[in-house]
Amino acid sequence: MSTKIVPPFTAETALAKVKGAERAGNSREEIVAQAYTVDSEWRNRTEFFKGRDAIKAFLKRKWLKEIGYRLMKELWCFTVNRISVGFEYEWNDAGGRWHRTHGNEHWEFDDDGLMLRRDMSANDYPIRESERQ
Repeated sequence: MSTKIVPPFTAETALAKVKGAERAGNSREEIVAQAYTVDSEWRNRTEFFKGRDAIKAFLKRKWLKEIGYRLMKELWCFTVNRISVGFEYEWNDAGGRWHRTHGNEHWEFDDDGLMLRRDMSANDYPIRESERQ
């Protein structure tokens, strides 16, 4: 979709929002942070932080650690201004060991389609390179 995706969501626009987030995450570019409000609130596992600057710092740290990052997101459900997704991604660490991460995210958006809140839970486990999807 070439137009900005804003609430209220439909099945089509919620799915487009999820696939857009998947593409953006796989780009591993700082522009990802522009999808969030300037005071967006995040929970990522056990980390809690607020604001675009904190999001940029978090993503930079994450992408330095998680080399070879490849993200897949799936729409689980949506309401007027909220979307929940399941996700999976694979990555290798600096030692060349591969990992798979599974989890869920719950997103809340403002009227302009920017994410106000992101709540994420995930689990990591080691995989062999031959087990990669």
